[in-house]
Amino acid sequence: MTLFKSTLSISLITLVSRVSGLIREMLFASYFGASSQTDAFFVAFRIPNLLRRLFAEGALSQAFIPVLSEVKTREGESACQLLSIKIFSILFCLLLSIVILGVIFANYIVFAMSSGFQGDETTQNLSVNLTKLMFPYILFISISALISGIQNTFSEFKLPAFVPVLLNIAFIFSIVLLSPILDEPIYCLAVAVIIGGIAQITFQIWGLTRIGFFKGIGNNLIILSRSNFIDERVRKIVKIFIPATFAVSIAQISIVINTNIASRLETGSISWLSYADRIMEFPTAMLGVALGTVLLPNLAEAWSQGKDERISDLIDWGLKLVFFLTLPVSVIVYNLSVPLASVIFHYGAFSNLDLEKSATAISAYSVGIIGLISIKILGPGFYARQEIKIPVIVGVVTLVITQFLNFILVPIYQHAGLAYAVSIAACFNAIVLLFILIKKNIYRPCSSWFIFIIKILIACVVVHLFSAYTSELFDWESLRAHPIERLCYFALILVTCVTVYAGVAKLIGINFKNLIKS
Repeated sequence: MTLFKSTLSISLITLVSRVSGLIREMLFASYFGASSQTDAFFVAFRIPNLLRRLFAEGALSQAFIPVLSEVKTREGESACQLLSIKIFSILFCLLLSIVILGVIFANYIVFAMSSGFQGDETTQNLSVNLTKLMFPYILFISISALISGIQNTFSEFKLPAFVPVLLNIAFIFSIVLLSPILDEPIYCLAVAVIIGGIAQITFQIWGLTRIGFFKGIGNNLIILSRSNFIDERVRKIVKIFIPATFAVSIAQISIVINTNIASRLETGSISWLSYADRIMEFPTAMLGVALGTVLLPNLAEAWSQGKDERISDLIDWGLKLVFFLTLPVSVIVYNLSVPLASVIFHYGAFSNLDLEKSATAISAYSVGIIGLISIKILGPGFYARQEIKIPVIVGVVTLVITQFLNFILVPIYQHAGLAYAVSIAACFNAIVLLFILIKKNIYRPCSSWFIFIIKILIACVVVHLFSAYTSELFDWESLRAHPIERLCYFALILVTCVTVYAGVAKLIGINFKNLIKS
């Protein structure tokens, strides 16, 4: 299967995940709106999510997949299995300790995340209780992510990409079935998190069985009992994992700071930002995560085989695809933020004010789509080479810039200022990583880039004018009383925008076939 086909298949599966996620968010917004209770939940859920990104999707994958790919290429699948068992054992013990400590010190963790809640004892206590209930999620999702890394190394991408759907399904059923019967309906979300986590790890273990991972495991367990547990390969992963953890921590520290700032703003600010963030996960996951998932093991394999030209070609292909798809998406989302938020969230308890504030945050986040997704392509260029120092340094600088921007933008734009700061800093991060990859001769851009960018910008200008005009054709707030009609109007505008962009791109000579070659 070509890289494009692998990416496309992951994107389509991710689309299923994100559609189910949007259904989840629609139900969430309709049932709970944006209130102190939803702020409490988002704070509590953000904590295990931060740790998930730290131990699972971030540092661990960056350290584990390149080394595992190298071992598989040079030593075979049996050695790959043995290394996986060792890392699983270490990770399980580490995460179990973190879960226990997290439950014990939940009060202090919530305070660090949302000191603005201190004047509201009810919201504070609710956040603490939800945190205690959901903290074990970090164990389930991190082990699940480790298994995803193993499957990706064996070129199995579809099953891991489908796993997030299970959490969304758990949320949907919990909201519909449990919330009406609970004294505190918000607790149904905590139940969903735990059920979803257990379902994910169960499904992933089944995935390992499908690729034959457990064949010969008994012999490897015997070897493991007689060998040095902390061998050279484990030390190599730990050596990469520690600075990678620091690199990922920088981004998570920024999120913690932003959440804390939002807790001091108008009630609902955390929720508005969280709703907008869910929208942004759609393009970033469908393209950024999909491409990053496919590229990292392929880049690691190319590096282990000494194929420098292949590494450059892979990064070039990924960046071209990113620019072609994300620039128009950024434009469309910016201009259609109000209709987008109205179609997805504007039901039940979700007020007109919530619509306005969420739409503002969506527009702010849309500015950084290109940066957020490009990082997913540029980062693996370093991680595949087992080089973490540079992303760490760039991450530290980005954190400083983000907080400087917060200082300037939050007084002006309130909660949206936080989103603008993240967006601008993400673009800065991507530009610096790109410059370094070029300077170190890891990535050598092809000569056609200048003309390619000019053509994309021309197409984006056309779609900007069209989307800005069509977004003002309807009173989206009033259409709340006619949800089907509103959905049809939005779908028509969205499809037309995509058609206009594709048509203009084709007309001015962008070769689609070159974009899908890999």
